[in-house]
Amino acid sequence: MNPLTPKLPALALALALGAAFTTLPAAAQPADKEKCYGVALKGKNDCAAGAGTTCAGTSKVDYQANAWSLVPKGTCEKTASKTSPTGFGQLKEYKSDKKA
Repeated sequence: MNPLTPKLPALALALALGAAFTTLPAAAQPADKEKCYGVALKGKNDCAAGAGTTCAGTSKVDYQANAWSLVPKGTCEKTASKTSPTGFGQLKEYKSDKKA
């Protein structure tokens, strides 16, 4: 008996699952929304919460500079942020030394 024979079904399943997940459509961002960094409150972000976190709802602090929330298009840079260098949300992730 070939030593690989028992492992073939598991390998086939792994390949099939991998192919299925790579072909799933990415969640589309609504056209009337934009990602706004530095405006989410602790645990209320939509995604991108930085190192040590997974995604939505995982921001560790209020106004985390690398966590974003979807906001109506055109409002991000008018939304208050206590950690942003401008005092308002940012369209890109930023570094901050400020405490919220």
